Amino acid sequence: MPATSLADWLRAASDDALAELLRSRRDLATPAPSDTTVLATRAGTTGSVVRASEDLDTLTLAVLDALLLAGADSGPVTGKTVEALIEQDISAALERLRGRALVWGDEDELRVPRAVRDALGAFPAGLGGSLAALADVDLDAVLVAIGEDERALLATLAAGPPVGRTRDARIDVPLDRATTPVQRLLARELLLRRDDQTVELPRELGIHLRGGHVFTPGSLREPKLPTHPHQPSTVNEAAAGEAMELLRQTESLLVAWAKQPAPTLKSGGLGVRELRKLSKDYDIDEVRATFLVELAVGAGLVADSETATPEWTPTTLMDSWTASAPAQRWITLAQAWLELPRLPGLAGGRDTKDKPIAPLADELRRPLAPAARRRVLETLADLPDGTGVKSTDELVSVLAWRAPRRGGRLRDETVRWTMAEGSALGLIALGSLTTAAKALLADDRAGAVVAMMDALPKPVDKVLVQADLTVIAPGPLEPELAADMAAVADIESAGHATVYRVTETSVRRALDTGRTAGELHALFASRSATSVPQSLTYLIDDVARRHGRLRGGVAGSFLRCDDEVLLAEVLGSPAAAEYELRLIAPTVLVSPLPLSEVLDGLRAAGFAPAAEGPDGRVLDIRPSGRRLPARPRPARRVPVEHNGMSADQVRQVVAHLRAGDLAASRRRGAAVVRQPGTGGSDTSATLALLATAAQDQREVWIGFVDSRGTASQRVVTPVRVGGGILEGTDNERYPLHRITSAGLVED
Repeated sequence: MPATSLADWLRAASDDALAELLRSRRDLATPAPSDTTVLATRAGTTGSVVRASEDLDTLTLAVLDALLLAGADSGPVTGKTVEALIEQDISAALERLRGRALVWGDEDELRVPRAVRDALGAFPAGLGGSLAALADVDLDAVLVAIGEDERALLATLAAGPPVGRTRDARIDVPLDRATTPVQRLLARELLLRRDDQTVELPRELGIHLRGGHVFTPGSLREPKLPTHPHQPSTVNEAAAGEAMELLRQTESLLVAWAKQPAPTLKSGGLGVRELRKLSKDYDIDEVRATFLVELAVGAGLVADSETATPEWTPTTLMDSWTASAPAQRWITLAQAWLELPRLPGLAGGRDTKDKPIAPLADELRRPLAPAARRRVLETLADLPDGTGVKSTDELVSVLAWRAPRRGGRLRDETVRWTMAEGSALGLIALGSLTTAAKALLADDRAGAVVAMMDALPKPVDKVLVQADLTVIAPGPLEPELAADMAAVADIESAGHATVYRVTETSVRRALDTGRTAGELHALFASRSATSVPQSLTYLIDDVARRHGRLRGGVAGSFLRCDDEVLLAEVLGSPAAAEYELRLIAPTVLVSPLPLSEVLDGLRAAGFAPAAEGPDGRVLDIRPSGRRLPARPRPARRVPVEHNGMSADQVRQVVAHLRAGDLAASRRRGAAVVRQPGTGGSDTSATLALLATAAQDQREVWIGFVDSRGTASQRVVTPVRVGGGILEGTDNERYPLHRITSAGLVED
């Protein structure tokens, strides 16, 4: 006998079918429903139906629309009726809908929950209500008599939605007195008046204007995704070049902000001035600059100082990141982007108050952004190795067809942003996903690193020194050589081949780091693939001859005394070595340590020093009151997307459902009812009934309340009653204080 309700259909479903339903609609299992009646009730709510239909493709949603047009929410309809409206095979779509309990019944009696109409909208397929009076009317003959303005209005309503707002629907006007298209169409009974300001196009006329089709021919078939074949090695190498450029720009950003952190706006985020400075310094647009700063913060390399004058400052992770190999640095950024709960592409737009959205602002936060990125990348991953899409817009169309209800207004833009950002990161090149990206999607970080290492150009150990004092690096330099070149030269242009320029300032900077002129000559002699020009040799020697003639140092405190003998006595004491005192003039000693420590040490050694201010007056520098160490701020927690239930959890929920159905289907005798946590005669009666059932191996019907306060029923064959626990043959244990009622099951 066919199921007449969703609960009956679910009750008759297999355990595997219920498990699939719970996996596809996770909200139905939280908390675990007591039986299939509760499960069916949840599955029929509007909110649950909306969530279940978010990732349905265009064809499957059209089948739901066709079911509503046929009236499946109020009574059974046949599959042939629905297929006639769709005009193509719908068996796969129906199976998918059955798997989500959005449709139930066999081909002759298909039904849908009433909430489907609320979830999908009042006008299935963009068609209005039916008007029986038009069923036998020759609509072609009627339409010949209308004017162009009336025809244009009907065409607009036929495309959907079928309703329009107008002031011309307030009163009935005869055709000979009608002056507007709406009034004439109402007089011809080609429009329905819903109220004084709303008109509706009848369904029959809407279908006729669509050429007799409910859905536009071809719109229910997935668009083809044009692709280009490429060699995987070509894709990987092109992506690696982009990745190297991103790593260079990120490192430059960290170095620049380490020297001069960027101020944080009062409302949060990065100011326009700082963003434009980054764009100018790195010769990139503001979109790329926004992506750089968002990525650096998302990877934990930069953070808000959250001080009285907050600034965007590099964190201690910067040092380990810059010291790592390029592939390791890349995986840090790529993983951070994949999990970034933000949409950098929103920066520069307007918020709800029509104010510009700044980079790093809270308005960019979108918890579902990681899932949207993965959806795009997984679509590319499904293509053969090396195959790339011809156009991002064509990919947008395909993904929009596959899930038209997902993503809202940002759905298509998110696809474009993902393609652009993935290309900048070296995850995508030539419209194709790289080998490293595929490994990263599969959570194989080690494989992703190895793939990127293989794709990156091999480091070179030679540079080309030119006569105009420029130095060309024909590829990425070895770490040691890169550090030397960064110290002695400035980057003039970056890319696959980096151009450095040696200047007087850059040579002086190298000498400031402790390098000597001889070491610089040896560096260029050993590392240059070309002969070292004489102009470079003269420049190094000239700067070195003038370097360091005037010297400066740092002192934490000083001691002065007109009595040179007393200073000599201080230098001869053990305190001089302990506090690193050094004579720099006959009457002046200096120390790198704070003045308070030096004075305390000298007093302990038997001297009587005093502190003085800039004007020579004696100061009291003893601390006033106690000081507490600053407490570290708690780490910010980033919410993660729910990953669904495990197979064991799904099995437990299904078993819970079956047990509830079994209890509901059994007849119980007179029950002993009690309130949980109470004592008295009802507790004794419950224990006696359960003990008798255990002795006679009789099934007993129990009601109980679990630890979450959810009430349910079970049929149990007691094995043992004692120690405050009822044990059943199903290996379940029920605390006696949670049992609310019990009764023997009647045959």
